[in-house]
Amino acid sequence: MRLVDSHCHLDAAEFDPDRAQVIERARAAGVDRQLVPAVTAASWPKLREVCRAAPGLHPAYGLHPTFLAEHRPEHLDDLGAWIERERPLAIGECGLDLFVEGLDPQTQALYFDGQLRLARDAGLPLIVHARRAVDAVIASIRRIGGVASGQPSRLRGVVHSFSGSQQQARQLWDLGFLIGLGGPLTYDRAQRLHRLVAAMPLEFLLLETDAPDQPDAGIRGQRNEPARLRTVLDAVARLRDEDPAHIAATTTANAERLFALPAFPV
Repeated sequence: MRLVDSHCHLDAAEFDPDRAQVIERARAAGVDRQLVPAVTAASWPKLREVCRAAPGLHPAYGLHPTFLAEHRPEHLDDLGAWIERERPLAIGECGLDLFVEGLDPQTQALYFDGQLRLARDAGLPLIVHARRAVDAVIASIRRIGGVASGQPSRLRGVVHSFSGSQQQARQLWDLGFLIGLGGPLTYDRAQRLHRLVAAMPLEFLLLETDAPDQPDAGIRGQRNEPARLRTVLDAVARLRDEDPAHIAATTTANAERLFALPAFPV
């Protein structure tokens, strides 16, 4: 059974003491490839080196909305240069966060719109953060993606850790975006996510851990890691009453299609 963790922060300092062992446990669990999105411009060099150090790790470069204080307008120009030189599989993590206090929405939109334009012009998918901001994210995608009078969006990607409604999910699918789900799905209180996963078309789903964050219910309060993706897979299979192998094969194919993900080196 082969799995893709479509969102994990393996470059995070929490993994510095045992990153190699974390990767080994992921491989033993069948997680053979991971998308590793950036959060700040300062983090890009370390992220690149972490992903070069082991097969199956693929960087995405971007500017995360909750690190707003560390961003500068010139970082958008720097990002364009990194994308042209490094040719990553995706741009991100980027997006909007209307939950954390003190993050100016207009400044967030400046960086998000800039990254949407870079993705549109480079033909790359996006890894999007949308916390209490799904409608605003959809509006930006429509505007920058050039959606009008039946024209398809020129953008595509995934909204990770999706927490919106079924209606919002359908709007994203219509725009060429998938949704990523991870540890929050495993909690009993996540009834809206449970209903969404049980009924949604499987071709729009990606599995993720967001490690070291968002641990599943079985490791509440602990450091998360990519090997725990099997727990997310099992939760999806239970909610849909389907074979986990089928869920794994389909979500892996979804990730390969969206990110043009190369095969794991033999």
